[in-house]
Amino acid sequence: MESNPRKATFWQIAKAVSWAFFGVRKKSDLDMDASMLTPKQVIIGGLVGASIFVMSLILLVKLVTN
Repeated sequence: MESNPRKATFWQIAKAVSWAFFGVRKKSDLDMDASMLTPKQVIIGGLVGASIFVMSLILLVKLVTN
């Protein structure tokens, strides 16, 4: 019989993706994320995180150049 793993919350996904962007992660946190996150959640979280990052850079450049 298969047990359903606990699903990650939005904030856990956001935290995992942001730490991945930064490039630093504790082994224990990485193991916990690997057991709770699905590939679909990581891909969507990465796309959303990258979009927010790019949009914030564009906004920052517009504010500085005005």
